[in-house]
Amino acid sequence: MDPRVVERLRCPVCGEPLGEVSAGAARALRCPRRHSFDIARQGYVNLLAGRAPHGGDSAEMIAARADFLAAGHYDLISAALAEAATRVTGQAATPHPGVPNDGVGAYPLVVDAGAGTGRHLAAVLAAVPAAVGLALDVSKPALRRAARAHPRITAAVADTWQRLPLADASTALLLNVFAPRNGAEFRRVLAPTGRLLVVTPVADHLTELVDALDLLRVDPAKADRIAAGLGGHFVEESQTEHRQELSLAGPEVATLVGMGPSAWHTDPAGLADRIAALGEPVRVTVAVRLGVYRPRP
Repeated sequence: MDPRVVERLRCPVCGEPLGEVSAGAARALRCPRRHSFDIARQGYVNLLAGRAPHGGDSAEMIAARADFLAAGHYDLISAALAEAATRVTGQAATPHPGVPNDGVGAYPLVVDAGAGTGRHLAAVLAAVPAAVGLALDVSKPALRRAARAHPRITAAVADTWQRLPLADASTALLLNVFAPRNGAEFRRVLAPTGRLLVVTPVADHLTELVDALDLLRVDPAKADRIAAGLGGHFVEESQTEHRQELSLAGPEVATLVGMGPSAWHTDPAGLADRIAALGEPVRVTVAVRLGVYRPRP
């Protein structure tokens, strides 16, 4: 695993620094108190302290997401994050030897909390060549893909509702895309000059499909809930909306539904009938909000 990332990690049991050890083909991260966390052959490490309350997105959901994202349908989100990351980090294209690794130094750390397949994190790392990345997710199927999404990504199983396995003020940039937000922990791990980028759906996101396919609706109070959850820890610097109309075939609509939270609440047979009734192509609105936040002093 990338030592520039490992040096920022902390043991989820005792909070001590972690280092990589190996014995033959077996590799692990271990702290001075000998708490050990195996590195899976797929390239990720499990840094959960105890059992997770849920397993996260299923292998089927992750496969659907990988297919949908690979087709470029959510590239406007990746592009918006990459542009914001370039602007707020202000990093040079290459690292400078001798600059301290303090989260915003020679190798700024970009953490994606709820990274999924790692596609958005990979786009940010491509835009900020000096940075290294850490993909955090509770879904092991997601992290198998995230670990391969970019050569500068390190992937770890972690529950964002728990204490994050990171040192205080270790992170230059924290991404949160359609994922739970732990304001206190995000504030703890961000450097004082770091930034939090939050992507959430707005009211008309996927609106053409909500009624037709009986999908989950965007919570009308979502913006208020975000402000309440982050307000005590962060100050919002800016917000922008990004929208695009997609033209999808029936199978792509099924993939879109299958990759998100509505997948837990839809009957496959009934869904197929409803999608068939839509005809082709299906016009679908993608509409998201990107908020940029700085830590409160």
